[in-house]
Amino acid sequence: MNEPEQTVVIVGAGPTGLALGAELKRLDISSLILDRLQEGANTSRAAVVHARTLEVLEPLGVTSELLEEGIVVPIFRVRDRNRILTSISFKDLDTKYPFTLMCPQNCTEAVLLRRLQALGGAVQRPCDVVTVRPGENDVEVQFKNGEDLKTVRTQWLVGCDGMHSVVREQASIPFIGGDYEESFVLADVEMDWPLDRQEVSLFFSDKGLIVVAPLPGNHFRIVATMKEAPPEPSIADLQYIFEERGPENAAIVIHRIVWASRFHLEHRVAKVLRQGRILLAGDAAHVHSPAGGQGMNTGIQDAIALAAALQETLQRGNDAVLNSWQEKRLEIAHSVVTMTDRMTKMATASSYGVKLLRNAVLSIVGQIPFAQHALAEKLSELENR
Repeated sequence: MNEPEQTVVIVGAGPTGLALGAELKRLDISSLILDRLQEGANTSRAAVVHARTLEVLEPLGVTSELLEEGIVVPIFRVRDRNRILTSISFKDLDTKYPFTLMCPQNCTEAVLLRRLQALGGAVQRPCDVVTVRPGENDVEVQFKNGEDLKTVRTQWLVGCDGMHSVVREQASIPFIGGDYEESFVLADVEMDWPLDRQEVSLFFSDKGLIVVAPLPGNHFRIVATMKEAPPEPSIADLQYIFEERGPENAAIVIHRIVWASRFHLEHRVAKVLRQGRILLAGDAAHVHSPAGGQGMNTGIQDAIALAAALQETLQRGNDAVLNSWQEKRLEIAHSVVTMTDRMTKMATASSYGVKLLRNAVLSIVGQIPFAQHALAEKLSELENR
């Protein structure tokens, strides 16, 4: 039988797939990246880049460019309307990047794509994967490219194709978890905001939560829970949410919506991240609440670690390192899902007693430097070193 045409085929060109493809190129490993979209998405979506992600992207040579694209925010502050419950500072973390970087996902993807192309790589679009046929020594992938049905054989197939991963479904890998009842409003806006652009602010209230984070270009990201969010949130919808939940008696005026959407949340982890020669990373492997901004970061870190594991496998002919990669990344995925699930349930609590207890605990944590530092280290994902 002929050798497979490709060493690695990556399905999906979001941040995870682009990071994997670029890092493989840097390590001189050939890959083919397939994506179903005609072009990359141009909306901000995930907007937080944490310290650990900036660290793992350093060898790829994109960290400095990300820092130029984003804005540094060193404080995460939790409030109950006007009352500060706790402040989490990233300034004392043991890293070159003691902050969160607010950088819209389309900018992060553009930086990764430029690096991929500079290294000689490319993304083939639009390519819809139709069939995945695993063999003992390769994987056959059938995909539609326009009207043409094409087939490629590869040593390793990596699904980086999101929550509704075709690769995961074709491999019949269970995606275990559940859904949240609430829906979420997500919007990027231009507005007058009375608080410091050096902080991400989370507000609790009787009506639900709202998160406000600064973005480049004097924009702000708004995330808020709703029982049933409107398909296209309006300025009036957002102003009403601020009146119910934001700082009281504050002059908040939304001038323009740059982009807005709604979404429902799930919390799920794939049963395995490796099945023979098929691997999963990013949202194809794990999805969870956006609380703490962990999703894109965990996916990029999956990818960089996987590139190193594939390099060792190809050089030494021993794929045991991929099992170690799977074990480590599954442990991290379950930890992230557990943490973000707790944060979401705490933030969306409806019981008066639970809210009272939550606020009391956060106020106490706010007075303990060690506890604040531990939270900052966990959110920044530096625990994953």
